[in-house]
Amino acid sequence: MAQLIVPAEVEGEVLLCSEGLSFWGGVDPATGKVIDAHHPQVGQTLAGRVVLMPTSRGSCTGSGVLLELALNGHAPAALVFHEDEDVLTLGALVAARMFERPLAVVRLSGDEYAQAAEQPHLRIGGGGIEGGDFFLPLARLSSEELELSASDRALLEGDAGPAAQMAMETLCAMAVLQGAKRLLDVSRVHIDGCIYASPANLRFAEAVADLGGKVRVPTTMNAISVDYDHWRGQGVPESFGVPASRLAEAYVRMGAEPSFTCAPYQLDDPPSEGEEIGWSESNAVIYANSVLGARTAKHPDFLDLCIGLTGRAPESGVYLVENRRARRVIEVELPEDYDDALWPLLGWLAGQLSPDRIPLLTGLEESAPSEDDLRAVCAAFGTTSAAPMLHVAGVTPEGDMAPAEGADRARITRADLARAWEGFNGGGRRVDLVSLGSPHFSLEETRRFAELMEGRRCAESVHAIITLGRATLAAARGEGLVTRLESAGVQVVPDICWCSISEPVFPPETKVLMTNSGKYAHYAPGLCGREVRFGGLADCAAAAQSGEAPEGLPGWLR
Repeated sequence: MAQLIVPAEVEGEVLLCSEGLSFWGGVDPATGKVIDAHHPQVGQTLAGRVVLMPTSRGSCTGSGVLLELALNGHAPAALVFHEDEDVLTLGALVAARMFERPLAVVRLSGDEYAQAAEQPHLRIGGGGIEGGDFFLPLARLSSEELELSASDRALLEGDAGPAAQMAMETLCAMAVLQGAKRLLDVSRVHIDGCIYASPANLRFAEAVADLGGKVRVPTTMNAISVDYDHWRGQGVPESFGVPASRLAEAYVRMGAEPSFTCAPYQLDDPPSEGEEIGWSESNAVIYANSVLGARTAKHPDFLDLCIGLTGRAPESGVYLVENRRARRVIEVELPEDYDDALWPLLGWLAGQLSPDRIPLLTGLEESAPSEDDLRAVCAAFGTTSAAPMLHVAGVTPEGDMAPAEGADRARITRADLARAWEGFNGGGRRVDLVSLGSPHFSLEETRRFAELMEGRRCAESVHAIITLGRATLAAARGEGLVTRLESAGVQVVPDICWCSISEPVFPPETKVLMTNSGKYAHYAPGLCGREVRFGGLADCAAAAQSGEAPEGLPGWLR
């Protein structure tokens, strides 16, 4: 049955997206234009159109981008999906409930979606979706079957104040959408919405803080958009630095820890296997599920705070064991003598092959990937897939779990890896900036890069910047690593990461950047408008020293 998820009376020209789109990093929040250089609909405008796409993908911050589009008048008239989708749906719910800026969200079956996709113009309203001779009635969701505890009902009735009441109302709406029968307790939360992706993020956070919102479980915070203690000295304009700081302060005011890292699994006491948590930020969610064996949905921005304010989350998705089984098995042809650039390429390709389902990667049983290798896989996977986790046979905690019945098969060959490498390397050989730390650099990566730069310096024309979390920075300082890196001309910056960095911390004169991150190689062309080169960590160190990227494919891909 076709479902009306978020009601609104709208109509518009149809824009059919052939694959999912991450609104964060893929859509300009000021205009609604698609800026993801790897997306088939790049250059198209979403504003005022009825946008059909299978589901969203990528960053949890997409909900904040959609809210900004709703507030500035550049949102789609409607979003129509035929697979499960939470991130954009949550943004639409917040736009309608908190700011009275509704846009319609509809979910159709595959056949219904195919019929709608044939229409040049669609209208939603009057109980249905229609265009020309096409008409489908739309059913609204009902929360009558959702089981709530006495404490849940007390929150709904406002016993803990208006912020917790709003949070519980939003959680219940999302639980019904996800088909959950009840809510569950979570032990900790990670907030993604503290990135100043747009003024909408600040409006939401300060509105909830002003309502007296306080988190009920330990809550960490993602990287923010400025180096909190030093942004004025770095030349960041007040017009950006002040609201970005205010956004961070709003979450701290609500009781969140100012951890300011996109890699919360690097903090002391990471989640344990089987622990039910409420995390947002795509790489963190995928790593927690896949590598740590913890359990969390990929919660959208804004829902992460609702979970923190209540300590509750919908019992759905990969919180349930049966939903953690792989539905696609990907056989990997492992090249000989590969370097660390293999892992982000693998993750990116695995996401392309599994945009809507959890994969199991085979053929890596003897490869012994490090923690850093696995998080490179997870981060790149999150740019091309909507799935909240993956498995690696013989490596990850649930890698030996039998795939779901009917799981299909795919393959990644060395030729596929070479094509992905060439796709990431669209820039010229001359490198102006080496960008490291997306996700935030680990202590071990910091050690490795310090060794690669030992006794050498960056070329005069090259900036080399590492972004990392505050806790990692403190440990690196304690080992003398920061002094060694700075003596080599490498800048080390906390709190921000490449997905939230802005000029002038991002060197404005940069024309070509080089990175070892599959995530940043994917998003950088749209986020910063520069050409990109990609390679392993040793390649990045060599580029920092010489000012040039390696020529041609690496030996292990030839």
